[in-house]
Amino acid sequence: MTHLPSGVGVGFKSAHFEAIRASARQMDFFEIHAENYMGAGGVPHAQLTALREDHAISLHGVGLSIGGPGPLDRDHLERLRALCLRYQPESFSEHLAWSSHGTEYLNDLLPLPYTPETLALVCDHIDEVQEALGRRMLLENPSTYLMFEQSSIEETAFLREIVRRTGCGLLLDVNNVFVSAANQQRDPRAYLADFPVEAVGEIHLGGHDEDHLPGGALLIDTHGSPVAEPVWTLFAEVIARIGACPVLVEWDNDVPEWPVLQAEAARARSVLNAAGHRHALAS
Repeated sequence: MTHLPSGVGVGFKSAHFEAIRASARQMDFFEIHAENYMGAGGVPHAQLTALREDHAISLHGVGLSIGGPGPLDRDHLERLRALCLRYQPESFSEHLAWSSHGTEYLNDLLPLPYTPETLALVCDHIDEVQEALGRRMLLENPSTYLMFEQSSIEETAFLREIVRRTGCGLLLDVNNVFVSAANQQRDPRAYLADFPVEAVGEIHLGGHDEDHLPGGALLIDTHGSPVAEPVWTLFAEVIARIGACPVLVEWDNDVPEWPVLQAEAARARSVLNAAGHRHALAS
């Protein structure tokens, strides 16, 4: 199995297709959302087939409901397996969240309590996914807006145990860390210090919005704006600690023109290059 290159990618949007084709490989990889390509053909697959000829692909799922209490949707999993066979992506990832209840699918990634029972359920689901796909998956840390009273395991310990039991890797979303820490009035650096970075196979960066409520500000993970300065700072600290790895800039809502996305990716690349220079000097 191949892996994503240690470089910078962005989420692929159809509106950017012609600009991407004209930009002579300025991205190391592209991310696509699996559920957008589960049809049989049409323009989406024509564009993705052309893109795949020259670029590595990160396949990112948003609909498996890994943390859901019920069984995984076998039809959905089979469509995902067929997509992996068709495009042979260098990486597949999903979220530590739930998004369905019975036959009802919710357009959101919802948090779950961190308990031994939930841990066992999530691990069983990850085992099922990895067996069906025949590949190691990455699990993304969520953005959260509240804490469950019944949670008895810290999120970082929960993720570490998932990795130990299933052998999966982790997708570290730095914006999610910042959003969750701000909403829960916790220290994002303390969270990152305890994060099992040895299992990180990819990093995500994205923008968030701020909603002003009577009780104070609430940060919302929207992927619809530039990466915030505090998130860039945390990202640089993570890269200084772990070295270069695949980094994705997410921008899924209010998608800007291609040069704006290029500029965000260029900034991420400069952080990677600076870390690589420091590591070279140290050795």
